Amino acid sequence: PQIDFSKIGIPFKRDLEPKLGLDLQGGAHLVLLADMKDITPEDRDNALDAAEQVIERRVNLFGVTEPVIQTAKVGGDYRVIVELPGVTDVSQALNLIGKTAQLDFREPIEASPSATLAAFEQNFKKTDLTGKDLRRAQLSFSQETGEPQVSLEFNSDGAKKFEEITTKNVQKQVAIFLDDEIISAPTVQEKITGGNAVITGQFTTSEAKNLAIQLNAGALPIPIKVIEQRNVGPTLGAASIEKSFIAGGIGFLIIVLFMIANYGFNGFLADFALLIYTAIVFAIFKTLPVTLTLAGIAGFILSIGMAVDANILIFERIREEIRWGKEKEAAIDLGFNRAWSSIRDSNISSLITCAILFWMGIGIIRGFALTLAIGILVSMFSAVTVTRTFLKVIYKK
Repeated sequence: PQIDFSKIGIPFKRDLEPKLGLDLQGGAHLVLLADMKDITPEDRDNALDAAEQVIERRVNLFGVTEPVIQTAKVGGDYRVIVELPGVTDVSQALNLIGKTAQLDFREPIEASPSATLAAFEQNFKKTDLTGKDLRRAQLSFSQETGEPQVSLEFNSDGAKKFEEITTKNVQKQVAIFLDDEIISAPTVQEKITGGNAVITGQFTTSEAKNLAIQLNAGALPIPIKVIEQRNVGPTLGAASIEKSFIAGGIGFLIIVLFMIANYGFNGFLADFALLIYTAIVFAIFKTLPVTLTLAGIAGFILSIGMAVDANILIFERIREEIRWGKEKEAAIDLGFNRAWSSIRDSNISSLITCAILFWMGIGIIRGFALTLAIGILVSMFSAVTVTRTFLKVIYKK
């Protein structure tokens, strides 16, 4: 199911299915170590950020929903942490992310048909044509054999360089190297203009697609290697969701009973306002959208408690006003007005904490901070507006 306003001219479309994080949906968790030996200390932070951006582009082009990609410095190690919800094939993720993907074209020095592969590779020298000269790469299929291949389109500078290389090497092989390994060495039949080329080889469809993604996203500025990899199974995710909802349901039921036991009909109205609060929060989660994790669910449940706390402050203040001889309608106005400063200040303090956690934390902490902050903001609205409206309507003279 989804919401689609495009039919009435509004460019807004959202799926109603909740987006689940790695711990709930299952997927792949990778920790990558960046090789900084050739990078000066003052440039290492920038190099790590650049690597993060390239990996993020690759993952987004691959179509993973709500990936989490972040950097971390542990001692003297520079790491990139990648979480890919829904990806169960770790080897596929490694092939996509782990390769540097430095593409370059090389022209022959002196070819020998009987040379070994290592010697054959040494018969080529580098040219100025590299992956940086690409406009786009895409998966295609050979019209002759039907095998997967990668079609390349160069930018204007790349097209000129490619034309020069093919002009000089008619009836010779031009080699295509990826990360200093030869992947194709076609023979140039004639000068090639137009800035298009094809990488052929014994590719599977998946390998050709991944190579196109890597080339489109750009090469990694630094070598990386995998130091940790693991799968989070969907069974664990399903069990986590079930336990979270059970815990949330029990907590919600206790709150409902507590409010009714202590505040009677007013408590019942507050419980109804709490249902509206919950609906608004989930609507915001879907609109943004917010990826739900266990920590995020914990933040949401905590925000429910804070929403109830605001109602308790208001109701206690109303009780005091009634004890001092105020009429109910006047007591409601005074109770809300005089409790507002306490509610506002406590929630602002919590929002500041959420901002710090979101700014300085990593994925799981940021998810907790985001859901808690959304819950706090909505609770301020629901306590002051929704609950107040209910009370004013019920006790209106």
